[in-house]
Amino acid sequence: MGSLFRYSAFTRRPEGGNPAGVWIGDTLPSPETMQQIAAEVGFSETAFITPTSGYDRTVRYYSPEIEIPFCGHATIATGVVLGEREGDGTYRLATAVGEVPVTVRTRDGVREAALTSVAPQYTPAPEALVSEALAALGWRIDQLDASIPPARAYAGAWHLVLAAADASRLAKLDYDFDRLKALMLKDGVTTLQLVWRERADLFHARNPFPVGGVVEDPATGAAAAALGGYLREAGLVSAPTTILIRQGEAMGRPSRLTVEIPVDGGIIVSGTAVAIATP
Repeated sequence: MGSLFRYSAFTRRPEGGNPAGVWIGDTLPSPETMQQIAAEVGFSETAFITPTSGYDRTVRYYSPEIEIPFCGHATIATGVVLGEREGDGTYRLATAVGEVPVTVRTRDGVREAALTSVAPQYTPAPEALVSEALAALGWRIDQLDASIPPARAYAGAWHLVLAAADASRLAKLDYDFDRLKALMLKDGVTTLQLVWRERADLFHARNPFPVGGVVEDPATGAAAAALGGYLREAGLVSAPTTILIRQGEAMGRPSRLTVEIPVDGGIIVSGTAVAIATP
């Protein structure tokens, strides 16, 4: 048996951020049991952690419908839960895609967690993929920001990055769920990272997640890391630098994701997390 916690990540208020389940036990349940627990929790992801103590842990992530190779917001929630249970420090999480260190610290009475992603990579998005995704979204190619070309970006999971040219385009999100889900499953992308760059260090993001059975994610740490890696590898920012991603505001769940982009290596995504009252 394990202990199940419910936390919202990238926020200081239970009403904000992205809720995640964090299950901690001596051994991982079977894949079928983890999938059942994630479906019952109903959040976009639940992290399953073992063992119950120590700085070296194994983690697996499940959405209500499928296992996800890596999840950023559930990792931030996990870091804060581990910090509250065992104290600040760097926890080394063995994920399905490699080791992800999570450094937990308390600052001004608030506990924060910072994950360092696996090595990021990107490829320009194929024209056919972009065309089909835009059709499912109801967007046009001339509504995209030409200075941030469409890309498939990775920092533990693959995401399709599409940058809107203005805030009004990003504000309207009403897409064909089944059509987009089928396209994403075919191409192997986990979410769409839809962004608008307000200024060099501030992005706004929205993340359709139909492959996980979720219309929209209010905070997506894995996509934030993938975006940071893409911006660096494509030469669209000058590293080292730090950007802030604001997400979830259109859903009434405002989230703040801090993304540190070093000169090389993994991307560092940090934020807070807060307990959610048990239903």
